[in-house]
Parts: sequence; C-alpha cells; structure tokens
Amino acid sequence: MENMELKYSPKDFKSDQEVRWCAGCGDHAVLNAIQKAMSQLNIPKENFAVISGIGCSSRFPYYMNTFGLHGIHGRASAIASGVKIANPELSVWQITGDGDGLAIGGNHFIHQIRRNVDVNVILFNNEIYGLTKGQYSPTSKYGAVTKTSPYGTIENPFKPGELVIGAQGKFFARTLDNNVKHATEMMVAAAEHKGTSIVEVLQNCVIYNDNVHAAITDKKFAKERQLFLEHGKPMIFGENDNKGLVLDGFRLKVATIGENGVTLNDILVHDAHNPEPYLHLMLSNMAFPEYPVAFGVIRNVDALTYNEGLKKQTEEVMKTSKFKSMNDLLYSGSIWEVK
Repeated sequence: MENMELKYSPKDFKSDQEVRWCAGCGDHAVLNAIQKAMSQLNIPKENFAVISGIGCSSRFPYYMNTFGLHGIHGRASAIASGVKIANPELSVWQITGDGDGLAIGGNHFIHQIRRNVDVNVILFNNEIYGLTKGQYSPTSKYGAVTKTSPYGTIENPFKPGELVIGAQGKFFARTLDNNVKHATEMMVAAAEHKGTSIVEVLQNCVIYNDNVHAAITDKKFAKERQLFLEHGKPMIFGENDNKGLVLDGFRLKVATIGENGVTLNDILVHDAHNPEPYLHLMLSNMAFPEYPVAFGVIRNVDALTYNEGLKKQTEEVMKTSKFKSMNDLLYSGSIWEVK
C-alpha cells in the first residue's frame, strides 16, 4: 500500500452534512483547503481522524468524510494526543479556535507542543468568540471593543507564533482564509512534518468581528503588507518585489533594494530549519504597520516526537521486563482464588 498512489479528489473528503457556517465565513475556505490537502497526501482515507473542541470551527468533523470526534471545550489537544498515541498510524488533524485552543484549552495546547505529539493543529484565529456571540478572546487586540469589553480590553493578547515557539514548538506556519492555494500548501507541509504542527489561519468572522484582518488580507494591500516566506529564498515583498528584511543590530528592519546602498545580497534568506528560534520568533511577531505580516512555514525543525520516544522506551523496557503479557503481570506475586 505504501508504494501505491491513491487517487483521491477533495470531493472524497466531503461529508453529506449541510455546512452550517454563516455565509461568507472564512471557515468555508479553510474546509476547502484541508479537503484539497488530504486528497494530495497519498494517505488512505480511513487513516484520517479529525478532532475538535467547541466553537464555530469545531463543527469541522461533521463536514469531513473521515473519522472524527467533536470533543468538549478546550480539550481537543488532549483528545487528539490520545488518539495519536493510541493509534500512531492515523493522520490526526486537530481543529481549534483562538478561544477553544488558547483560553480554556491553553494548558493542553502548550504541553501538546512541548511533548511534540505528531498531530496537525489548525488554529483558526478571528480574535473573537463567535459561537457564543462576540466576546473578546485571548488574541483580541488591546483596546478591542466587544460584548464583554464595552470600554475596550485591557489585556495584552497572545501572539500564537510566540506562544508556540516559547513552548518549544518545532513547526509553525501562518496562512489566511482568502488564499486557498497557499492555505492548502501549508496544510500539506504541516502533515508532512513529524511532530506537532501548528498552522495559524487568519480567519474572518463576518458577524461578530468582520474585517478584523482586513488591513492585512485585503487584496488591495496584499503585496505591501504580506511577506510570503519560502525556505532558502530571500525575504522579499512589495508591489515591485523591491522590499525586504535586513538585520539592524538585533532587530529586523524593512529595507528597499536600490536605496541607501541596499542590494539583493543584503536581504535575509529564510532558514526554516534553523534549530535556533530567535529569528523565527521575530518573524512570527512582525505586525503591520511597522512590518509586513509573515506567511508561510516560519519554523520547521526536526526533533524526536513523543510517539517515537514512547515506542523506543516501550521496546527497551520489554527487552528486560519479566512481564511479557498481561497474564504474566496478573499472576505475579501473591495470588489467591476466591470461591
């Protein structure tokens, strides 16, 4: 089976359920991207499992023609980790939002990353609680006016990339809901990485936080405000591809090629595989208007996964253990028969 090419189309991963997201919701595009990605991975359809918690995005398993489980609030990371550890052959996809994943589920989220469980986590970030009708979330911007912050939030938001890298994350990518082609590429890259893969999707909630990312995602500004990273290529952006990133001391700086003596050779080349996280952290934290927002695979570093470590440890213990089966354990020590 491993050498056999499997012929799937995105339609093979669509369920017969009515998709009940609001018209214009960014979730529709992400659903499309994941179905496209799964059809390209050459993985048997019965080996996919989609796990979610609670929130608008967490309806996802119903719309996928795969195995799935709609969990409880904040527990998607715990459930997905358990599924992968119990059956390492599965390709496990965890669907979560900025509320489900980073608020009530934040503790599970960071430890899943720290352990490097081989799960693909798709984090929908619309900076609001949509399902419960518009409360501020852990990623809502400082000062955001919402139903639970009528005078503006007084909390500093999480930056998902910073959180992932701080939890020793080995894979972090960012994409946006209005670019299905790029989103599909990021889903494929996440699936091909061994370990916890986090893909942040800048997603629009048309009802409770419409246009929250518009300054970045609007196609009128895209060339000037979006930087698409590719490993081994210069970090270039701009309407005329004439802007790029350079290091100014310990900070990133936007420079224009051809001005102040800056040449293409001065522009930083992206190294997603560098085990040192410092530049990846700076890239993930870049924000408009000082910088363009970085999209693509920001960090992709190989490391031992929890699954690999558990298998290795189990095999080593079994070599020297006097217990070779459950019966060996049950009949060890003092035993007696009850009549």
